[in-house]
Amino acid sequence: MTEFPHERPARCPFDPPAELAELREQRPITRLAFADGHQGWLVTSYALVRQVLADPRFSSRYELQHHPLVPAGTGPMPPAPVGDLSGMDAPGHTRLRKLLTGQFTVRRMRQLTGRVEEVTAEHLDAMQRQGPPLDLLKAYAQPIPAVMICELLGVPYEDRENFRRHAADGIAASTPEVQFTAFAALAEYIGELVTAKRAHPTDDVLSDLTGTDLSDEELAGVGTLLLGAGLDTTANMIALGTFALLRHPGQLAALREDPDLAGPAVEELMRYLTIAHTGIRTALEDVEVDGHLIKAGETVVLAANAANRDPARFPDPDTLDLNRNATGHLGFAHGIHQCIGQQLARVELRVALPALVTRFPHLRLAVAPEQVPTRTDSHIYGVRELPVTF
Repeated sequence: MTEFPHERPARCPFDPPAELAELREQRPITRLAFADGHQGWLVTSYALVRQVLADPRFSSRYELQHHPLVPAGTGPMPPAPVGDLSGMDAPGHTRLRKLLTGQFTVRRMRQLTGRVEEVTAEHLDAMQRQGPPLDLLKAYAQPIPAVMICELLGVPYEDRENFRRHAADGIAASTPEVQFTAFAALAEYIGELVTAKRAHPTDDVLSDLTGTDLSDEELAGVGTLLLGAGLDTTANMIALGTFALLRHPGQLAALREDPDLAGPAVEELMRYLTIAHTGIRTALEDVEVDGHLIKAGETVVLAANAANRDPARFPDPDTLDLNRNATGHLGFAHGIHQCIGQQLARVELRVALPALVTRFPHLRLAVAPEQVPTRTDSHIYGVRELPVTF
């Protein structure tokens, strides 16, 4: 391949690029030429993507990676900021991950269900008062995870409006520069918040972590990572998930009629949409994958969206079926970098999606489906807005 396939088919914005499906069936691991001149690899099958994600001989360090969509002449990526687990390998990754795992247990996240239900109801009420039409991304999908991440990090109430404004700017940014500016402001704020938690700890994740051996810089990095990972992804899953359900009215009706379907529905939507669509790893030593020798220093691009549509793992994979057993999907990645906040995301999605379609049984798009603007230039796929009426 001389170019990484990334354009979605116009007829269905939920499907991966058609070229990825063709490669998965014909050459699930193939050579890929990068714009910067690097010669690496592209992996598209479920089994091989999962294999690479689980192999410690492949690194997640940013400075070792070549990105398939970065223009020629951009230069190498910088190392991960201090505290950013996603760009670290063991043992540094192991140390930070162990400290964070205790903060995101299944039990603790489930205890938050009642609070998520309260926040969700508040925003449904606000939608009712505002009346249609409205942008579901701004009115509903963004605020719910924003409130929850504020409470988890211990953001004081009086600071939350500015916090949410910067977060919303980052999620809905029209350009990478706007997004960078918004998240830089949040990172600066979180650094100040860490200092405050050191002096006056409260009942939240950041305060708990001040009792560990993490430095202020590491704490700020961890807080910024949790913000980005817990906000942008969940907001886009709520919005894009709603868009998908509106385009599959039979599945939407099934979710509305059966509360027990919420759990399986979230897993199937995570598989079907795969908003974290592309992973990147770099070989630390020569590694053989499916009979191909990947040499040390070569970057491997992992098409998780194609892997989650692999018929060898999921029968009839291009069909959205909320009754499917989608266990094992790669929507939260796999291996040591599997999403640490996945249980919180599940709680928020299991509450927010059924509550929305139940409160507004006549919810529908306020524009033609092809007029919904999607995010095609981000490592997190989603919508820039979702105009709806009810």
